[in-house]
Amino acid sequence: MSDYLNLVDFLEPINRDALSDDAGYREGQIGRLIEANEEGFPDLDRAQIVLVGCGEQRGAGLRTASDAADEIRKAFYQLYYWHPDVAIADVGNIKAGNTAADSSAALKIVLHELMAIGKLVVVLGGSQDLTLAQDHAFADDKKTIDAVGVDAAVDINIDSPLRSQNFLMELLTAEPNYMNHYNHLAFQSYFIHPRMLETMDKLRFDCFRVGTVKENIEEMEPVIRNCHLMTFDLSAIAHAYAPSNTASPNGLNGEEACTLLQYAGMSPHMQSIGIYGYQPENDRESMTAKQVSHMLWYLIDGRSRGNREVSLQDRDKFNEFHTVFAEVDTTFLQSKRTGRWWMQLPDKRFIACSYRDYQQASGNEIPERWLRAQERP
Repeated sequence: MSDYLNLVDFLEPINRDALSDDAGYREGQIGRLIEANEEGFPDLDRAQIVLVGCGEQRGAGLRTASDAADEIRKAFYQLYYWHPDVAIADVGNIKAGNTAADSSAALKIVLHELMAIGKLVVVLGGSQDLTLAQDHAFADDKKTIDAVGVDAAVDINIDSPLRSQNFLMELLTAEPNYMNHYNHLAFQSYFIHPRMLETMDKLRFDCFRVGTVKENIEEMEPVIRNCHLMTFDLSAIAHAYAPSNTASPNGLNGEEACTLLQYAGMSPHMQSIGIYGYQPENDRESMTAKQVSHMLWYLIDGRSRGNREVSLQDRDKFNEFHTVFAEVDTTFLQSKRTGRWWMQLPDKRFIACSYRDYQQASGNEIPERWLRAQERP
């Protein structure tokens, strides 16, 4: 407990009785097994994944705080726990500050402290500008990171007074900046000015239309595998699967959203995930809360799968393929345990890739993923 004393001041405990409507939880349900900040701060030694709620949404022009995190907990705690190799904990909710900046600063401190002890931290609730708190938690240690955003829009609207609609500008261009690479998944073209995408491309950031993600979702696994930070706006999920999303009738379906979170769990680098934009007042039959709870379940499933992976140095656990494309001699590795692929760059580094990249290289084509990696400084 003494190790976490500095966090307690920033957090409100949860109330399991209220979350279960005084019904309690059955044997095997997450609500019974999760280590939670309730009558005392939880022991985090075993926990690999830690939840923290933050209802701050003034950056989206909304009232001070929402109860989004608790609504998600109500659904998540009722699910059954299938992964005893992945311990989970819940440290409660960030106390709302006098200003949005105060709330964001408190979140940054909590994130930094939890990541410093090796936890994958998941932020629930609030508006997406809280992504900046995720980023600043890395910047405090001058850590260079790769990030992935899942969002129907690209939030670089410099004409908007709402921080939730322009936070990406600060995320990608602030000085000093420790963003090595940014990937944007599931954008919907009609929401975005074409020049904005041209700008992202000039910066060598990768953007994937929602149709590309849906048709080739397995190609998103290597993209996410390289990342340390994920920010997920629920506007990326079609209204039918997340009714609180009033932005678009189109987007990812529920299973696709779960798959992306599963990939995030499998990433050995992922340390911080934010799931933003849930507004319970717009929900129907708590379906969006249930959707997010299922995404969290698949995140845990992904971490369980990722735990089985071995180091690339342990070569006897990989199938090794040597190939030549465009006069480039390179090596591909495939894990015997998880089936995932890596390819070697000219500087001898291995980056995450897919079977499709290997097929292209074997056909003497240069994989686009290889080219994009070479273009980056």
